[in-house]
Amino acid sequence: MKQFLLIIGSRMLQLVIMVLVLSLITFLLMKITPGDPIRTMLKVDDMAATKADEEQLMKEYKFDRPILEQYGEWVIGVLQLDLGESLISKRPVLDLILEKLPATLSLSIGGLLVLFIIAVPMGMLGAIYEGRWPDYLSRWTALTGASIPSFWLGLMLIYVFSLQLNLLPVMGKATLAHFILPSVTLGVAMAPLYIRLLRERLIATLQSSYIEAAKARGLRKNRIIFSHALRGSLIPLVTMFGLSIGSLLGGVTVIEILFSWPGMGELIVNAVMERDYPVIQGYILIIGFLVVLSNLVVDFMYIIINPQLNNGKESM
Repeated sequence: MKQFLLIIGSRMLQLVIMVLVLSLITFLLMKITPGDPIRTMLKVDDMAATKADEEQLMKEYKFDRPILEQYGEWVIGVLQLDLGESLISKRPVLDLILEKLPATLSLSIGGLLVLFIIAVPMGMLGAIYEGRWPDYLSRWTALTGASIPSFWLGLMLIYVFSLQLNLLPVMGKATLAHFILPSVTLGVAMAPLYIRLLRERLIATLQSSYIEAAKARGLRKNRIIFSHALRGSLIPLVTMFGLSIGSLLGGVTVIEILFSWPGMGELIVNAVMERDYPVIQGYILIIGFLVVLSNLVVDFMYIIINPQLNNGKESM
């Protein structure tokens, strides 16, 4: 129990440090990025604006203060769950993000379900029937999936199932049917890597000495595969899942734009186009926090899958 509490404390400290570092990098990047949010707000390209108007807004939004002072005030606001106010909509950034975040998370979960529905059976078939037609099917599926860009796959799914067959809707998230195409696009795009990883790891595990010992004890094949071999093959998958959280959230943005999904993708694209820096900073901070938090959860999953990892040993 003491070891478990030490792990929790260590990971929480890492979480705090990484979020602080991320917040500093994000803030500084916003200051050196080309573009002027004040001129964007004044729409200088469309109407005349005086220098006095720019200076007034600079003072109002505290852009005339030293960068470190601006950063310090922003961090204090973040600690109070105040990410600032959008320069364009004049709404609190946190409200804007929380309004869009559920749609993005729901789509991510849908993509993960499709991912595991495809990757786990195909990876297991490839390992169990190595060198036979199910293995060829598994490898062909992984190769094909890795060769297809996600946006192209999404366009093909829209063309076939929406325009030609008129079976599934494309835009919005009003019903469960709206989840199918974007979830399949996201899941298929990520599945190939997991298929290959599970297949290779499971093949190695099935050839290990403790699996041979289980066979010698007369255990049934299904029990050996699911209770012993599959469990021993999960740790690399969990590791890969933790590393791919950032790619997942980035991929969701592309899919959201393609399917007009009302999530955070639309929010961040509009913010970038309008130079809405508080929204961009809040978005990056929230996504970074979710990535770090997800990796914290992955560390705890290691302990659940293999408790001996607490002592720095891996049970085989």
